[in-house]
Amino acid sequence: MLLQSLRLRIVWLPLFALLLAAVAIGLIVGQYPMNVSDVMASLLRGPGMRLSTAHDFTALDAVVWDIRLPRVLAAALVGASLAAAGATYQGLFRNPLVSPDILGVSAGAGLGATTGLFLGLSIIAIQMLSFIGGLTAVACVYFISTSIQRHDTTLVLVLAGVAVGTFLGAGISLIKVLADPYTQLPSVTFWLLGGLSSITLRDVALILPCLVIGMIPLLLLRWRVNVMTLDDEEARALGVNTTNARVTFIICATLLSSAAIAFTGIIAWVGLIIPHVARLLVGPDFARLLPASALVGAIFLILADTLARSMVSIELPLGVLTALVGAPFFLLLLARSGRQST
Repeated sequence: MLLQSLRLRIVWLPLFALLLAAVAIGLIVGQYPMNVSDVMASLLRGPGMRLSTAHDFTALDAVVWDIRLPRVLAAALVGASLAAAGATYQGLFRNPLVSPDILGVSAGAGLGATTGLFLGLSIIAIQMLSFIGGLTAVACVYFISTSIQRHDTTLVLVLAGVAVGTFLGAGISLIKVLADPYTQLPSVTFWLLGGLSSITLRDVALILPCLVIGMIPLLLLRWRVNVMTLDDEEARALGVNTTNARVTFIICATLLSSAAIAFTGIIAWVGLIIPHVARLLVGPDFARLLPASALVGAIFLILADTLARSMVSIELPLGVLTALVGAPFFLLLLARSGRQST
């Protein structure tokens, strides 16, 4: 027991160190060559140099403050949010295969956001539609899974999520057909691929309150998710109002995922594979799993975005890259768990 507690304490310091290293890599690596001293000098000068003379605010400062810093901050926030939402869904539904993608949350949020793009609405309205779409999707999946009486509830939940996600995906395809091919369709298609190329510091300031509002209740009430893994009767016997707790967790997790999707598009697999990685590091206790998932998710998406914009001369869509990395990694996790069970 003492060794296990010591091992868990040792995990956190490397995770924070890796996060700092990922931030440094994200600021330094790219098509525009930089070194650590250049980046540090630009950060110390601050964005206010833009307000003085054109000579003071150099091209290096523009790259750091207008491109790389917003992308690194957004990648950290979005990665942490998607991973935390995935860990919450998995604990709440007692199913390790659940994620915002599997539950149809990504498709619902995507349908809401593409509708807003199609109608030419503001980013606030797009974000609201994204949240409403994601919440509606997860509510439909949960209602369907609880209405169908079967012994294999995991299978019903996954199949319901696939069905709802497919239905909502058809709505997205319909919007793409109706969109103007010269003005609306390119922006909708590019957004659906997922990416951070158009993120600014203003966008980070807009997305941050939504993510804080969604994350704080999960952090404060994270011990209740452990209780929610029990049967509802046992959870109520321990003093937990299962209905209120479930609704609160679903709303918070959906707000995290849909707010991230509204700004970055659909970035798949983060909410599914990152909680599994965090579970290997800190165990299944949700009190440790939630912050570990957020840290690992932030590290992963910062490095993935850095790779997407620096691997080749053109920028790769972030959602495509995470799918290329995530699918084989998830198969590796499945093979590892299969070997452990035999």
